[in-house]
Amino acid sequence: MRKLLLFLSFFTCCTLLLLVCSKAQDSVIAFKGALVYPVTGSPIQNGILIVHNGKIIAVGDASTPIPAGAQVVDATGKVIIPGIVDTHSHIGGPAGGDNSNALNPEVRVLDAVNPESTSFKKALAGGITTANIMPGSGHLMSGQTIYVKLRDANTIEGLFEVNEKGVYGGMKMANGTNSMRGTNGFPGTRSKSAAMDRELYMKAIEYKRKVDSAKGNPAKMPERDLRMEALVEVLEGKRIVHFHTHKMNDILTVLRLQKEFGFRVVLHHVSEGWKVVDEIAKAGVPCSVINIDAPGGKLEAMNCSPKTAAILAKAGVLVAIHTDDPITDSRFLMRSAAISVREGLPREKALEALTISGAKMLDLASKVGSLEKGKDADFVILSGDPFSVYTHVEQTWVEGKKRFDRSDPTDRKFAVGGYKVYTPEGADDDDDGVRHSEWNDGNR
Repeated sequence: MRKLLLFLSFFTCCTLLLLVCSKAQDSVIAFKGALVYPVTGSPIQNGILIVHNGKIIAVGDASTPIPAGAQVVDATGKVIIPGIVDTHSHIGGPAGGDNSNALNPEVRVLDAVNPESTSFKKALAGGITTANIMPGSGHLMSGQTIYVKLRDANTIEGLFEVNEKGVYGGMKMANGTNSMRGTNGFPGTRSKSAAMDRELYMKAIEYKRKVDSAKGNPAKMPERDLRMEALVEVLEGKRIVHFHTHKMNDILTVLRLQKEFGFRVVLHHVSEGWKVVDEIAKAGVPCSVINIDAPGGKLEAMNCSPKTAAILAKAGVLVAIHTDDPITDSRFLMRSAAISVREGLPREKALEALTISGAKMLDLASKVGSLEKGKDADFVILSGDPFSVYTHVEQTWVEGKKRFDRSDPTDRKFAVGGYKVYTPEGADDDDDGVRHSEWNDGNR
C-alpha cells in the first residue's frame, strides 16, 4: 500500500508539472508600447501585439483589449517588425550539385542541410525567421531549394515549411559564367547553356504528357523519373524557379525561357536589372536583389548598382532583398535594405522587401511576412529604426517562441562576434590559421 501511495504521489506531481508546463507554453503574450510595423498596414504608435499558440491573435493600437491573465511585456521605446524573409541563403551548409552533371533537378538540398548548424543562430541574430536555402549556382540547374523556418528543431523535417502550393522549396537555376566550364558535360557558352535548358524542359513536357495521359492508371504510367518529377512540379507552377542571373543578356534569356515554357520564376541578383527594367516589368517577374559594398568579384557583376531595387520598384516590379549568405552576412540584411533606402527605395518598400515581398516569392505570404491576425507569430524586436546602423536586433521570435535574445550572453556572441564564433559546414580551422571551405565563392 505504501508503495502504491508513493507511486500515486509521484504520478500526481508529474501530471501537475506537465500541466504547468503546458499552461506556460499555451499562455497569451501581449507586447505593448512599441512602434509596430504591420507592413500591410500603417505603422502603429504605442502598438499592441498579442500572440497565442504560435499565432498572432491581435495587432492594434493602445485601445486593443489584452486578454485577462496574459503575460504582458513592456516594449515601450522598441520597434516591432515582422520576421525577416531571406529569399536566397546558403546557411546550414547546403552544398549542391556536384561536377557529374550540369543539370540536377533531382538533387534535394534538404538531404544536405545540417539543422544543428550554428549559422541558423547567426541568421536569427539578424532578425531572419524564414529562409530559402539554395544549392550553389555553379550549375545550370543545381537542384531543389528548401524553405525553412528557424524553429528549434534537430531534424530538417522540423525546419522545412510547406507553402500554399504544397511544396517546401523551389528549383535553383543559373546562367552566366558560373556554369560555363566547357568540361564534363557543362556548357562552354551562353548559347549552349540555354540550349541545354530547353532540351531538358522539352523532355519534361513529354514526361508530363505521358503522366497526364495515364489518368492515374499505374499500368499506363511512364517509368518513374526523379529528374522529370521535379520538373513537372515546375511546369505545373507548384515549384518556383529561383534563377541566378547577372548580366542584362542573361536576364533576357531567362525571360525568354520563362515565356517559352511557362514556368514561374524569380530573378535573383539581377546586377544589371536596371538596364532592362522595362522588359522585367512587362514580363511581370519578381526580382530578389543583392546589395554588395564593393561591386565586382566577378566581371558579370561589375555593373551591380545599389539603385537597382529603387529602379525596379518604381517600375512596379515586386522586389525583395536577400543575403546570399555568406556573400552578405545574415546579420546585415537590414543594412542592405538601408543601402537601397539611401539610393531612393521608399522606406515602406524597403520594409516590404525584407518581409512580405519575399514571402510572396516563396508562396508563404498567407503565413508570414506581415503582422496580421491569424498569421504565424514571427516577429523581431528592435532597439530603434529598422534602417539605422545604430539599431540592434534585441529579440527574434518564431511562431511565438523566443529564438534569439541579445541580452543572453550565449546569444549575444552570435550578434557581435566575428567569424570565429561559428564554423560554416564544409569548413575547418587548422594550424595554418586559414579557413578552408568546400564552397567556392564563384559558385554562388
